[in-house]
Amino acid sequence: MEFLLFLFRRILWSILVLVGLSIVIFAIARVVPGDPARMALGPTATAQQVADLQEKLGLNKPIVEQYGMFIAGLSRGDLGRSLLTERPVNDDIRDTFAATFELVLATITLAFVLGVPLGVAAARWKDKWPDTLVRVLAIFSAVTPSFFAALLLQILAGYVLHILPTTGRLPHNMEFVAGITGLLTIDSLLAGRLDVFGEALRHLLLPATALALATMGQIARITRSSMIDVASQDYIEASRAFGVPEPIRVFKYMLRPSFVPPLTILGLEFASLIGNAFVVELVFAWPGMAAYGIRTILQKDLNAVMGVVMVSGVFFVLVNLLIDVLVGFVDPRVRIRGSR
Repeated sequence: MEFLLFLFRRILWSILVLVGLSIVIFAIARVVPGDPARMALGPTATAQQVADLQEKLGLNKPIVEQYGMFIAGLSRGDLGRSLLTERPVNDDIRDTFAATFELVLATITLAFVLGVPLGVAAARWKDKWPDTLVRVLAIFSAVTPSFFAALLLQILAGYVLHILPTTGRLPHNMEFVAGITGLLTIDSLLAGRLDVFGEALRHLLLPATALALATMGQIARITRSSMIDVASQDYIEASRAFGVPEPIRVFKYMLRPSFVPPLTILGLEFASLIGNAFVVELVFAWPGMAAYGIRTILQKDLNAVMGVVMVSGVFFVLVNLLIDVLVGFVDPRVRIRGSR
């Protein structure tokens, strides 16, 4: 019963957040200077052509009515048509979301695989040279802007060492149509195309590394702090006194209770990167939703901008809801507090 109440409250708050997001993004899209119809038609369009497009888009209606049309479209899963691509926004997002999702998934996996072991090592050898090295690396990675890391990796690995590709998801001369999931790495394995799988991984490595550096530093630092706090608990001292082997003590009795803060950070980063990966996507010419969103913002493509923001917001809310549920399972104290 406690868990059901906890889950109900989280779902209710998620719905309220999405309603608030829809109001904010609609208001911002309408007050930004510039006429979307004029920008779509170009400077040579006549006043009548602009007025006709405004009427077609509903831009000549009252703001409240425009918002009602926007919500009605959202309820049907219809995000309208893009002025930039002249296609349904749903189709544009469907074609670009998989690329961003694959990049973010690789980023989070890389940050987790590198950050947690570094944090464990720093906690295990606290105040010794491994701890100092990890803290320096964590601070350096946390303060390095992703665009600088992307450019640096692109120059070193792509143009100096010539060991990794620097643009796109696949070589230009390699043809492969993503199928079930839209993720090239998974679909190529399902299709038995190991050559495509290898190239997809090579193209993923640089942008994923550039995005993962900051998250890796946060995960390492938080894992270190959490494990040091747990190490001071009485039951850890008791396990040491009873002669519990060190690997079991570190990974079972210290790491497991320390995993809630890193898990929360991973969830937040995973959700936020869906909309914040645009700089790295632009540097590596990655055909993702974040880069598509930036192009639509520059053209004031209202339907596309609101569609990208709402999809990113829904994804953010769903991931946070999933993280809340997982944390509630790992730590019962969280769901007890959340149900009050």
